[in-house]
Amino acid sequence: MRKPGGAHRWRMIFTVLGAVVVALGSFWLLEVMNKNAQDITASKHLDEPDYFITNFSLVRMDLTGKPSYIVSGTKLTHYPLDDSSDIDQPFVRKLTPGMPPLNMNAELAHIDQDNTRLQLHRKVVIDRVASPKAQNLTVKTEALTVFPDEERMETDVPVDILTGASRINGIGMKANNATGVVEVQNALRMVLPPKPRPAAAAK
Repeated sequence: MRKPGGAHRWRMIFTVLGAVVVALGSFWLLEVMNKNAQDITASKHLDEPDYFITNFSLVRMDLTGKPSYIVSGTKLTHYPLDDSSDIDQPFVRKLTPGMPPLNMNAELAHIDQDNTRLQLHRKVVIDRVASPKAQNLTVKTEALTVFPDEERMETDVPVDILTGASRINGIGMKANNATGVVEVQNALRMVLPPKPRPAAAAK
């Protein structure tokens, strides 16, 4: 004969085990919900700036350790999500040995792709004075993408170029600072200065 109360004890054990399972399940669900909430909160925080710098100046070095680019502005805003930065009133100076500095101004700039791409926006002006090796250069456009490590820049919007006394207009441009080659892609229009007249032969 089974002892009295045996079935009751088993029912109690199963009831307690069921309560423990429900409690563990509720705890696990709560942990999952909390983790998801933390992930969403962290994601929101990553979308927001994590620091600001005002009236700053940054120097980018070349492979030999010499200054290559100097970037300054009135305000830098950094975003941790993709490690990118926005710059208000950017000024960029490209330093090339044996050449005058190449200066770039704009109203806004964005740096991304591990600091290898600089995008300038609104009233972009590039200026370089004349030197024994090159003519003066002025470029005006509304958007310009600069790749400092590759010594090149490009745009797909209208561009106005003044080099020496020659003016070039068009849509889209690719320029290589290392080779000095500038290519205007579409709607090219050139205005060249008149050739100097030969001196009159002496009588």
